[in-house]
Amino acid sequence: MIHATARGVDLIVRVIPRAGRSGVAGTRGDALLVRLQAPPVDGVANAELVIVLAAALNVPKRAVSITSGARGRQKRVTIEGVDEATVRARLLDGV
Repeated sequence: MIHATARGVDLIVRVIPRAGRSGVAGTRGDALLVRLQAPPVDGVANAELVIVLAAALNVPKRAVSITSGARGRQKRVTIEGVDEATVRARLLDGV
């Protein structure tokens, strides 16, 4: 689910669009589960995913990028400037 890279970390994320509220909702299988209020239309949900992860990790939005799976529910997201321990503490400990 979380893999360290030279620039930061890669996350496997599973999104649930059109949820009641946005936020990190734990894990499902081998992926971080993120609920999004936005519909999966015209990249709106992807933009909201970047905002939710940036806020949860306390990093700028420019540090978060979707590297694969932009059109599907399962995505690979790269977070620059953080380490694996920080991501685990901020995303998984509070869930």
